[in-house]
Amino acid sequence: MKSAWQAQQADAATTALRLNYKISLDAVLSAIDRLDRAVESDPIAIRYFQRSELLAGAALSPYFAPTAQQRTEWLNRAEDDLRTGLGQDPARGVQWLRLSSVRLALEGPSQRSVAPLLMSIDTAPMLLPLWPARLRLILDNWQALTREQRERVALYVARTWQLSSGRDWFADAIRTPVDELFIRYFVRNEAGAQDELTRLLTERRKRKP
Repeated sequence: MKSAWQAQQADAATTALRLNYKISLDAVLSAIDRLDRAVESDPIAIRYFQRSELLAGAALSPYFAPTAQQRTEWLNRAEDDLRTGLGQDPARGVQWLRLSSVRLALEGPSQRSVAPLLMSIDTAPMLLPLWPARLRLILDNWQALTREQRERVALYVARTWQLSSGRDWFADAIRTPVDELFIRYFVRNEAGAQDELTRLLTERRKRKP
């Protein structure tokens, strides 16, 4: 009960980071302290996952700028929490995805980031809300993927295209001309996909100031 209450006190900070709201360093540090106490009181998977989200969110938020040392410390702690939590409860697609993001931030493209990305797909393959983040991680890790892994993720991306009613997020994942080439390659066999991507990209360019 005490653990749940401590964890709840960190919810506001975690939500602010998740939604990219402005938040102070003091608020983040206070929330981390609350979750440290919650984990100490009740070291179960969900508490580790809650703390990992807060730590990773603080380290990776584009609207919050910790020092380089603090950012690395938070990312390392988030990785440790995710490994511990997933050791207890491995069927967690969201948490595997977060581990992939954390390792990418720490090390750049690597098989250490690819492995949890693939585990995220294995544990929650068609959970569509996860796919915008997955697609970005696939693109960011492309150079580290083996040929077999590339073929595997390409099939999943194409299947996700088929199942998606709204496909704006495919265009939103494109940050460079190379990204566009890869996404067009993923959906090369989907009827009308090339024209739809062109339309989505044109609409996105028009929305930009």
